Amino acid sequence: MNFLTRFSLKNAVAVFIVSFLLILAGLYSFSKLKIDLLPNIEFPQLSIEATYPGASPDDVNESVTSKIEDQVKGIEGVKSVQSVSYENVGIINLEFPFNTDLDKVEQQINSSIKELNLPESSNVDVNRFSFGSFPIFNISLFAKDDANLEKVLNDEVIPELNKIQGIHSVSVGGVKEDLLQITVDKEKAAQAGLTLDEMKEQINQKAVSFPAGTLNGKELQIPVRVEEKVATIDALKKIQLKSTMNPEAKPVKLGDIAKVEAVTDQGEYTRYDGKDALSMAITKKQDANTVEVASETMKILKKYHNQLDYAIGFDSADGIEKSVETLVREGLLGALFTSLAVLIFLRNFRATIIAIISIPLSLLVSAIFLNQLDISLNIMTLGGMAVAVGRVVDDSIVVIENIFRRVRRSEEGMSNELVESSTKEILKAITSSTITTVVVFLPIGFVGGITGEFFLPFALTVVFSLLASLLVAITIVPILAKLAFKKVPPEEKEGKLQRGYAKAIAWSLNHKIKILILSFILLFSSFALVPSLGFTFIPNEEQKMLQANVQLPASTSLEKTNDVSLKIEKMFADQNEISDVTTEVGSRDFSTGVKRPNQVGYFLNVKEGVNVDTFIDKVQKKMESITKEESPKATVNVQEASTGGPPTNNNVTVDLYSSNLNDLQKAAKQVENHLNKDKRLKYVTNNFSDKQKQLVVEVDPDKAAEYGVSGFQLLGTISDQTKPVSVGDLKLDNTKRAVQLSYDKDLSSVKEIKDLQVFTERGPVLVKDIADVRTIDTFTSIQKLDGKVFARVEADIKGDEVQAVTKDVVDGVKKLDLPKDVSLDGGGGSDETVEVFQSLGLAILTAIGLVYLTMLVTFGKARIPFIILSSLIFVPIGSLVGLVIAKEPLSVSVMIGFLMLIGIVTTNAIVLVDRITQNREQKGMTIRESLIEAGKTRLRPILMTAFATIAALIPLALTTSSGTLISKGLAITVIGGLTSSTLLTLIIIPVVYELFFARQVKREKQLEKETT
Repeated sequence: MNFLTRFSLKNAVAVFIVSFLLILAGLYSFSKLKIDLLPNIEFPQLSIEATYPGASPDDVNESVTSKIEDQVKGIEGVKSVQSVSYENVGIINLEFPFNTDLDKVEQQINSSIKELNLPESSNVDVNRFSFGSFPIFNISLFAKDDANLEKVLNDEVIPELNKIQGIHSVSVGGVKEDLLQITVDKEKAAQAGLTLDEMKEQINQKAVSFPAGTLNGKELQIPVRVEEKVATIDALKKIQLKSTMNPEAKPVKLGDIAKVEAVTDQGEYTRYDGKDALSMAITKKQDANTVEVASETMKILKKYHNQLDYAIGFDSADGIEKSVETLVREGLLGALFTSLAVLIFLRNFRATIIAIISIPLSLLVSAIFLNQLDISLNIMTLGGMAVAVGRVVDDSIVVIENIFRRVRRSEEGMSNELVESSTKEILKAITSSTITTVVVFLPIGFVGGITGEFFLPFALTVVFSLLASLLVAITIVPILAKLAFKKVPPEEKEGKLQRGYAKAIAWSLNHKIKILILSFILLFSSFALVPSLGFTFIPNEEQKMLQANVQLPASTSLEKTNDVSLKIEKMFADQNEISDVTTEVGSRDFSTGVKRPNQVGYFLNVKEGVNVDTFIDKVQKKMESITKEESPKATVNVQEASTGGPPTNNNVTVDLYSSNLNDLQKAAKQVENHLNKDKRLKYVTNNFSDKQKQLVVEVDPDKAAEYGVSGFQLLGTISDQTKPVSVGDLKLDNTKRAVQLSYDKDLSSVKEIKDLQVFTERGPVLVKDIADVRTIDTFTSIQKLDGKVFARVEADIKGDEVQAVTKDVVDGVKKLDLPKDVSLDGGGGSDETVEVFQSLGLAILTAIGLVYLTMLVTFGKARIPFIILSSLIFVPIGSLVGLVIAKEPLSVSVMIGFLMLIGIVTTNAIVLVDRITQNREQKGMTIRESLIEAGKTRLRPILMTAFATIAALIPLALTTSSGTLISKGLAITVIGGLTSSTLLTLIIIPVVYELFFARQVKREKQLEKETT
C-alpha cells in the first residue's frame, strides 16, 4: 500500500480534490440518512388473525384456531406456535429463525389456509411484526369553536396524512358513528310473523341496482339496469313487509311496527386529561424516516389550527431526536477530548490538527456506505460513530508521530522521500492493526438472533470508519505533514518518561517470573469481582412514560367500564407527579387487535425527577382501591411503557400446562400470588383469563327432528332476539348512514330464552320443548402453545441479577403445591441471555482466531501472533474493575466491548512488536536491545492512541441520558480494559517476547560475554 503514499505526495492537488468531493458526498449522504431510534429489524414472526363473528372462545378454538394451528405447525423452520382464542376472534403467532424468507412463508400460509374448511363467515389476515410496526404518535384531538371535528378529520386531515410517503396507517379512536336505528316492536313483529333477518332481506330487496343485459339496436348497444331505490326515511317507513314463515299474516308497513330514527353510537371513549377527545394513532411504513414523518404530520395538523387543537400523549420522534442529540453531543465531546489528548502528547498544534482530520473524513465516508446500504441513523450507528471517534485517529497519530520524530532527527530536513519512508516504516503496523480491528467485528454476523441483527449496524459503522481512517492516514496525512513540518525544532534528548520506561523494561526482563506472577494475581483477583456484577441482557432503563391497564370482568358493559375510568382519571388529576394522561376506554388492544369493552388503557407521562418505581407502587394501590369498590374481580396493571425496542430479557416466565382448565386457572393464580410476594419482581402478569357466565342451548336431536327444526334455524331464532342486525349502508335524504335493526325489548332472563317461539311446519314451538337451556361458567379465552393449552405467569426483574433471580423464582414455584395434573416449564429472558452470551463468547474466540491468522499473514512467524495476543489475557482486569466502580452489570453491551478490545489492544502490541522486528531484521540488534529501543520509540504513539481512544469514550461512559445505555457499558468496558492492558502490554510484551525467544536470548548473552 506504499504506492498510495507515493502517489499522494506526487499528486497532492488531485488527492485534495478527491477528499473535497468525498466530504460533499459524505455530507449529502449524512443528510439523506433516515433518522430512527432503533435499527429497522423485521422480526421473524407472523401473526394470523382469524375473525369468526358471534362465536364463543370454544367455538373459535375448535372451528378456526385449531384448524389453522394444525395446518401451519408443519411449515418448515417454525420454532413455536402460540394461539389465543377470544370471543369472535383467534390470534395465532408463529416464530421463525432470523434470515427466514418471510415472503415465501407468508405465501405458504395463505395457500394452506385456503385449503381449510373454515366457516363461511370467518375471515383470516396474516400480518408481520417489526420495530416499525409500533405507532410513532398518539395524538388527542379537540374541536375548536363549532367545528365538526370528525368531518374535518375524515374529509381533509386524514386524506392529507395518507399522502405522506412514509405513513402506513392512520387510525382514530373515540369516533361516534351515525346510525339509522330501526327499533322494532317485538309484539307487533311476532303478530306479523316477521324476524329481524327477514326484515333485513326485504329492506335490501327494495334498494337494488343490477345490470339486466344489453339492448341491441342497429347502431348502438345500450346496457340495461334495473333499479329500485329507497331515497328517503319516509320511503323506508312505507316499505311493505310480508312474512314468509306465516303466509296468512297480513303485510305491514315498516313504520307501523318500528320506530325509525337517526342516533349516534359510540363504541369507545377517548380522553386527554379528563377532557373528551378523539385519539389518533399513526403508524409509519417499515423503512420510513420517523422524524421526517413526524415533522410532516405536525405541519398538516398546524394547517388546521383554526378548526382543531391537539395534545401529544406519545411521540417517539421526540425521544429519537433527544437520543440523537445526546449521542451527537457525546461524539463531539469525544472528538474534543481526543484532540486535547493528542495535543498534550505532541505539543504541536499543527500536528494535532493533522492527526484529528481523520475524524470528520472517516465518519463522512462511513455515512456514504450507510446511505448506500439503506441503514438509518439510529442509536446503534451513532453509538458506532461515537465509539469510532477515538479509534479512527490511531492510524493518523502513529503516522504523524513517526514523521514528526524522523523530521526532528533528520539533518536534511523535510522531503518526499523522508515522508514516504517514515510512512512505510509503520505501514505494516497500522495496516495490520486496522485489519485486525475490522476482522474482530466479522463474528457479529454469526451471533444470530436479534442481537446479531441489532448490533450489525454498529459493527458496520465502526468498520467503514476504520477502513476510511487507514486510507486517510496513508494518503492525506503524509501530504499535510510535508506541508506543516518544514520548520520544526530538532528532537530533544530522551525524556524522563522514556528513560524511566527503559529501566522498567530492563528490570522486568531480569525478573520475568515476578512480573508474570503479579500479573496473574491481578487477573484472578479481578475475576473474583464477577459475582458482585449483575447479569442481564440490556440494563434496565427507567422510562418516564407509564402504561396502566384496568380489566373488569368479561361481561362488564362499556358504560360501566367508562364510569370506573372517570373515577380513576379524577384520582390521576390529583397526582402532582403526572404531567398528562391519555385515556382509551374499550379501545382495540394493539397487540391482539381485539376490542374489549371491559378494558381501559392509560398513557401516563411522568414529570422529571420522579422516582418511577416508587410512583408506580403508589398509583397502582390507588387504582386498586377505586376498582375494588366498583368491581372486586377487577385487575390493575401499571408499568413502564415499552419503547418497542429489543427485548431486555430481564424477565422470568412460568408456563403451566394442563387439559383441565379449572386446575390450570387455580395453578396460575397460585404462581401469580407467589411471584407477587417476591420483592425482586415487578409487573407480574397472568395471561389466564377469568370466567364469564354463558348460556348453552343444547338441541335434543330427536325432538328437533320431530318438529323439523335444524340447529341453524334455532341459532337464527335466538340470535335474532339477542343482537342487533346490520342492514348495511343506505343513502337516505342524501346522507349515507349505517342502518341497524333491533327489538324494543331485550331478553333479560333464561326463562325468556326458553319461551322463545320457533316457527316450524307444524306450527310454533317453544325453545324449551326442543332444547336444554342451562347456564355455565366458561373461560373468556383459550391459550395454547405448540398445540397445548397453557397459562403463562410472567414478571420483570427489578435489578440486574437476572439469572440468579430467575433460578430462585423457578425453584420456588416448583415447591408449590400445584394440582397434580398441571406441569410447568420455568425460565425466561435469562435463558435467551445465556444463549446470546454463549454466542458472543464463541464470537470472541472466533475473533481471536481471526486476529491470529491476520498476524500470521502479516509477520510470517507462528510465534509473533502468540506474543501479540498475550496482551489480551489481562484485558479483564481493568474492564471488571471499571464495571464494579460504575455499577454496570455484565450485559450484551459489555460483551461487545470485550469484542472491540481484542482489536484495540492488539493494535498497541502490533505497533510495539513491529518495531522490535524492524530492529532485529534491519538493524541487526540483539533481542534485549531491540526490546528496549522499540519500547522507547513506540511508547509515545502507544500511549497517545490508547489515551485518545479512552478520552473519546469518557463522555459515553459518564452519560446519564436515556437511550444511550447500550453504549455506556461498552464504553466503560473499553476504557477499563484498555487502561489495564496498555500499562501491562508495555511490560508483558517484552517479557513474553524474550520467553518465546529464550534460546536465542541465551545465545546472544553468551556471545556478548565472549566478546567482552
